[in-house]
Amino acid sequence: MFFDMTYIYIVLPAVVLALWASSKVKSTFRRYSKQYSSTHLTGAQAAARILSANGVTDVRVERVQGSLTDNFDPKANVIHLSQDVYDSYSTAAIGVAAHEAGHVLQYADNYAPIRLRAAIIPATNIGSRLAMPLIIIGLILSYMSRTYLQMGLTIAYAGLICFALCALFQLVTLPVEFNASRRALQAIESQGLLNSAELEGSRKVLSAAAMTYVAALAVTLAQLLRFMLLISGSRRN
Repeated sequence: MFFDMTYIYIVLPAVVLALWASSKVKSTFRRYSKQYSSTHLTGAQAAARILSANGVTDVRVERVQGSLTDNFDPKANVIHLSQDVYDSYSTAAIGVAAHEAGHVLQYADNYAPIRLRAAIIPATNIGSRLAMPLIIIGLILSYMSRTYLQMGLTIAYAGLICFALCALFQLVTLPVEFNASRRALQAIESQGLLNSAELEGSRKVLSAAAMTYVAALAVTLAQLLRFMLLISGSRRN
């Protein structure tokens, strides 16, 4: 009931795309981790310089464990940079650090998409926890007998709405991430953190990272379509 040909021809291509995107960003990051900045600025220093140049003084830059675990926590006002980024002066590290600083600038400028994303996070968190249980329970009930058909469909559609919230979150994430990368590259260039040849390394790392968000959205939309087909099929049956 939950694994059929719809998974093969709808979801699997998106999963393959996501795996390729993940592999691409890792290989691109490794490649440009060996291209070093002539300014010898580390990722942490680059992020701090971008913040200072834009008048942001209340955001800390801290080291975090892991690889490519970099993020900005708006509640704590902290940019977390992974070990491969914080102390490295590679073009890859500077690009990633500048990207996280770009998120800080989005909040400072009251950038609408990032405010929208932050606003829907609570609903998305609830939806992500409830979606699969509701869809599975609803489909089981709808397949059991006609007595439970309507109840099952109602529960399944509720799960589908919850799952759609996750898709909405990922959709809103796209302009946020693309804009943060654009801000990062502009800041790197305007402040002379990298020369033109080195800047291309950062650009390629950020472009590869952006594809992971596109692929994640593709997987979610494919799953959403598949669940819609499954629920529609149970209704006909």
